[in-house]
Amino acid sequence: MNRNDLNPDASPEAAYGARLRSLREGRGWTQEELAERAEYSSVHVSAVENGRKPPTLRFARSVDRVFGLEGTADSFEREYREIKHGSLLEGFPEYVGYEGRAVEIRLYNIGIIPGLLQTPEYARVLADSAVRRGAITPEQADERVGFLAERQAALERPRPPMVFVTMDESCIRRPVGGSTVMDAQLARLVEFADLPNTLLQVAPYDIGERRTFDLPVNLLTLPDRSLICYAKSQAQGNLDRESTSVVPVLTAYHQLQAEALSQAASVAMIEQVRKGTP
Repeated sequence: MNRNDLNPDASPEAAYGARLRSLREGRGWTQEELAERAEYSSVHVSAVENGRKPPTLRFARSVDRVFGLEGTADSFEREYREIKHGSLLEGFPEYVGYEGRAVEIRLYNIGIIPGLLQTPEYARVLADSAVRRGAITPEQADERVGFLAERQAALERPRPPMVFVTMDESCIRRPVGGSTVMDAQLARLVEFADLPNTLLQVAPYDIGERRTFDLPVNLLTLPDRSLICYAKSQAQGNLDRESTSVVPVLTAYHQLQAEALSQAASVAMIEQVRKGTP
């Protein structure tokens, strides 16, 4: 292998490959030895190191296991997500890495159905609308829709997490994509509420000033019971792992749940919206 071929400044993929080689050589391993541990071919390892082949999620997780980087801030999975989803808000690819391992997920949204509950058609309408506004490119729209599908698939595991969703009433009343898209989306919410590991609540307009959040919030409980909060605005995202700042957010979430409708009343409201009744 020609070491001069590795220029970490050439591209994110090149930086990924250069870091992989550096860690491998730091362990005193050949490409063949790393390949055997990661259950890949040495040809594949060489191609990733030299930037000829982009990393995949499976490859990233394999080398994280080999190097003991699983779930860390320096993981190859995190770097992979930043490469693949560079158009997403800051911190969100890292958040998604934690989301796939969480034992509890708590979501709050305003105006838009939370991504984990969106149908493909609903998600596509939102992405295409952003393209028409010039906010993102068609390629980035495809990336967003595909990324959402990956997130949803990651939750379909043998022991799925508990998922608590509290959404503002505006989420179900704001029409997106026409009646056919909205009816299917609302039906998806009803199906979600019927799952054994979920709780769906609507925070109605009439709770007024008792609504505890003015921005979307995502809260994760990890297997070690640590907490992660991701909050986003129109153009910024913030990932927080400090318990001193995350615990108050969890408290506010519980307060919001106390003010929201029960799941049965929430489903009844969703069905009323589907039928077009007030």
